[in-house]
Amino acid sequence: MNRDWMAGQWQEFRGIVHERWGKLTNDDLDVIAGRREQLIGMIQKLYGTTREAIDRQLDDLWERMAHAAK
Repeated sequence: MNRDWMAGQWQEFRGIVHERWGKLTNDDLDVIAGRREQLIGMIQKLYGTTREAIDRQLDDLWERMAHAAK
């Protein structure tokens, strides 16, 4: 999967991310600005989840958003 996808459609995706990881504030999401590595790091810090688990969850959420848009 292309890892640059998130930055291009961040405004659409950030709401889904916020629903899934509610500890992320709007300020956090503004700073992250669609950068996947920063998002993963922030989620790890707040939730103590593994990088691999977060990576899989982000891919799954992205796929769901893409299919819902069709």
